[in-house]
Amino acid sequence: MTEQPTLSLLAEEAINELSTANDLLRWAVSRFNESDIYYGHGTDNPWDEAFSLVSWGLNIGPLLNAEVLASKLTQSERQRIVEVVVARIETKKPAAYLTNQAYFVDLPFYVDENVLVPRSPIGELIKQQFSTVIDFTPDSILDLCTGSGCIAIACAYAFEEAYVDAADISPEALAIADENIHRLGVSDRVVPLLSDVFSGLGDQQYDLIVSNPPYVDLEDIGDMPEEFHHEPEIGLGSGPDGLDLTRMILKQASKHLTENGVLIVEVGNSLVHLVELLPSVPFNWIEFENGGLGVFSITKAQLNEHQAIIDSTL
Repeated sequence: MTEQPTLSLLAEEAINELSTANDLLRWAVSRFNESDIYYGHGTDNPWDEAFSLVSWGLNIGPLLNAEVLASKLTQSERQRIVEVVVARIETKKPAAYLTNQAYFVDLPFYVDENVLVPRSPIGELIKQQFSTVIDFTPDSILDLCTGSGCIAIACAYAFEEAYVDAADISPEALAIADENIHRLGVSDRVVPLLSDVFSGLGDQQYDLIVSNPPYVDLEDIGDMPEEFHHEPEIGLGSGPDGLDLTRMILKQASKHLTENGVLIVEVGNSLVHLVELLPSVPFNWIEFENGGLGVFSITKAQLNEHQAIIDSTL
């Protein structure tokens, strides 16, 4: 039986023998198909994963097109791409941590292992200016558990007159958020704030509170592929049922919403636990065209009406 070439030998062949960006794209997909890597940090298939790494390797970003794919690469470009593909397979790190870059709502964000890789379906709502959820233009927005600042900054782009607070408990995450705020030119309207849920926000109220808090339950934490264990656990796990942070948000959000304010929270698979706990609370579970589940909206008026049951149950 013929012995299969090692990954290092295949990498050496690719650097020396391949020519175009298309060649490298195909080569990367072949290597990914031979591996056991998991897709779930912005892509869901080997072609998109390879495309993102080839784009990064050529410093092209999402502008990689047919003409560029057909172009010949220098040896240093081939080496840069091959090395990051090999690292993706061998380390099981999400691609965004290898490139320190992730796109969210078409904006490039700096990321490292102090923050989650941006991938929330809330991005679809932001692109729509939350038109399926609210019927007003918010002047003040809070991104609670901001991480890299991606939701806060994307909201600032979507609502050019709005003031946005980006709150997080992690100083390391806030440093990344602050870097992205300055890189993307919204430092006049987006402010990073150190806060354990609402504790650092005083009596501030917002027209819109958006949160992608930690929501993975203990069982799912243990079952997650290796890629997820490179992310900060403080940004993932939230108690036995994944709702520890969501409990705090639901108990306190009303006092931080303006009269017609709306709360939007992502709870992912933990929606099952939330519905079981609060079957009478009218959560509006949002449907997404591009995939994603477990995101609800609820108004201040609805929170006030059901606050007693929320407080007593949670």
